[in-house]
Amino acid sequence: MPQLPRLRARTACGNSGPAGSRASFHAWTRLRWPLQMIINRQRAIRVPIPALEKFLTRAMKELHLPADSAAVCLVSNAQIAKWNAAYRGKNKPTDVLSFNANEDSSGRKRSTRSEHGSKKARFSSASFSSPTSSTSYLGDIAIAPAVARKNARLYGRSFDEEMRILILHGLLHLMGYDHETDTGQMDRREKRLRRTLGIS
Repeated sequence: MPQLPRLRARTACGNSGPAGSRASFHAWTRLRWPLQMIINRQRAIRVPIPALEKFLTRAMKELHLPADSAAVCLVSNAQIAKWNAAYRGKNKPTDVLSFNANEDSSGRKRSTRSEHGSKKARFSSASFSSPTSSTSYLGDIAIAPAVARKNARLYGRSFDEEMRILILHGLLHLMGYDHETDTGQMDRREKRLRRTLGIS
């Protein structure tokens, strides 16, 4: 079984860093702020990282989430297809996958979330003790820019808009929303947030 991405550790330490503990991660963030929240691990598509990081910051503020509560990793179609097969049983690339930071103590796979999420628990800003506490980390979002570009063309949106939509969608899944099992709550919340954040 492939190992889930340890984005928060890679964000803090780069490629050579260990997948260290949350405590060491938070110690690093206090020393080296601002933290890079979006990591580009693919080369196929040029992505405007600074603009997307600004959007991610705005979206997290709008959702009342701590600044270090999620990380985004841009990956190749091959990588996201591996994770999609391993955690969703779908042997093809997808646009976005969300990996919840909660995993059981035996190291079994974490709850995963994508456009087809399953876990129902919802988080609120009250769930977090502080922006630097270890309980503030919701999880990691993996996005395949090549799939996002294809979907942007399909839906008549710009690539930048599609990437923003996927970031927002991933954050909502990390917060516990699930459009496959709810009665429209996630879709309604996402539409309101899109309007507030200026995306179609």
